Amino acid sequence: MKLFFAFQAVLFLSFSVSFSQQPDPPGQSKDTALAINKAYLFAHMVHSDYGRLYYSVSTDGLQWQALNDGKRVFDGYKGHPDICKGHDGRYYIAGNQSDESPVINFWVSDDLIRWAKYSEFTPDLKSTPGYSHALQRIGAPKIYFDIPSGQYMLTWHTPHLEGTADDPERYWASQRTLYVLSKDLKSFSGPPQRLFSWDMGTIDVFIRKIEDNYYAIIKDETYPTLYWVTGKTIRISKSPALTGPWSEPSAPVSPNFREAPMLIPSPDNKIWYLYYEQYPGVSYGLSIADNMAGPWYQASGYTFFADWDKYSFPPRARHGCMITISKDEYQRLVGHFGIKKQD
Repeated sequence: MKLFFAFQAVLFLSFSVSFSQQPDPPGQSKDTALAINKAYLFAHMVHSDYGRLYYSVSTDGLQWQALNDGKRVFDGYKGHPDICKGHDGRYYIAGNQSDESPVINFWVSDDLIRWAKYSEFTPDLKSTPGYSHALQRIGAPKIYFDIPSGQYMLTWHTPHLEGTADDPERYWASQRTLYVLSKDLKSFSGPPQRLFSWDMGTIDVFIRKIEDNYYAIIKDETYPTLYWVTGKTIRISKSPALTGPWSEPSAPVSPNFREAPMLIPSPDNKIWYLYYEQYPGVSYGLSIADNMAGPWYQASGYTFFADWDKYSFPPRARHGCMITISKDEYQRLVGHFGIKKQD
């Protein structure tokens, strides 16, 4: 009889555990050889070395492993990492020494391993139409290469109000996204322009073209209150053209107090994975949808319980950018830097 009850207990425990395992995120390919997107690069900073360049890689867009034993991959870089493949098939990364620096820097690489200084650009912020009261601050410059027009769009955020002891948040709420265009990241179009016509604090904006539309993924930089419940969330705007006009931002696709969004397609290219950081360096969240209009839902991760974590990052990773890379590029990166297994 005791043996019978012991068997029942084991059976019940096994049954319970099997049903506690939640379904995996959609978008994976059962046969990895058939995956359209075979590998991914996360170029990021870490909590203890803010603004420097580190790499992590993934073959499924969910489980990420650090390269180079968790050390910097290029000492010359400073900024909020943002990489795109450009007009000549090479990779370009944008950065700046600090928000106070007037200069935006660009480096170029053939292989994502060796980077060389390419150019720099000093925008005349005061010449921005309708924004002559801009402060001399340049936050998180990002680059997007638009294949249809053969142009780069360089974006960044610039405030127009200093914070005060009574209202430090007004500095952040005054951030506006500016942009310039370029064919080669050496000469740039006219003065900077406001990207959005609506008057709302925005930072960490990046652009992607998906099918026939352009999407701006933004952080709503107004502080959340009962009167602005969307504050400090990730939202999405849509446009038929690279420079707008842009729609009003969507409802939030993240909880409050999230920033530095990153968007990648799933391995089967049917699902979107939208990552964002819970700051300051607390964790990462992941929202998932099968189209940019949503609906989006949040996957479980960063709980440190194997049954619940559907995605994982190396410890201390902070924000940057994610891009798809080929399997050959993945193997070269791993072969050069070495991959750090999760503890």
